[in-house]
Amino acid sequence: MPDLTVDTPRGAITIARDVVADIVAETAARCYGVVGLTAGSRVGKLLRREGVTVGGEASALRIGLHVVVEYGLNLAEVAATIRSQITYDVERLTGLTVESVEVVVQDVRVT
Repeated sequence: MPDLTVDTPRGAITIARDVVADIVAETAARCYGVVGLTAGSRVGKLLRREGVTVGGEASALRIGLHVVVEYGLNLAEVAATIRSQITYDVERLTGLTVESVEVVVQDVRVT
């Protein structure tokens, strides 16, 4: 997939998908209840971070990630927090627009 390009009044900015994947992975790791990321299924090209996919265009990113969540927590609430935080961080740090964030809870673990 090609890199993501944002046009600004002073020129274009190109951001590699690996950079977005790194932001997603770091943000998800900081979210409450997330134990880690996992590769999940090997559908699509997995980028630098296992379990993170970045698709779509710069104006409508589609992000997917597979997470391992701490046992005993409400999975829907953890997933909603992850979606919200990833959308916020990616848009704030890159200027790209996030269309969707698909969170797949791949496993639960007692920590």
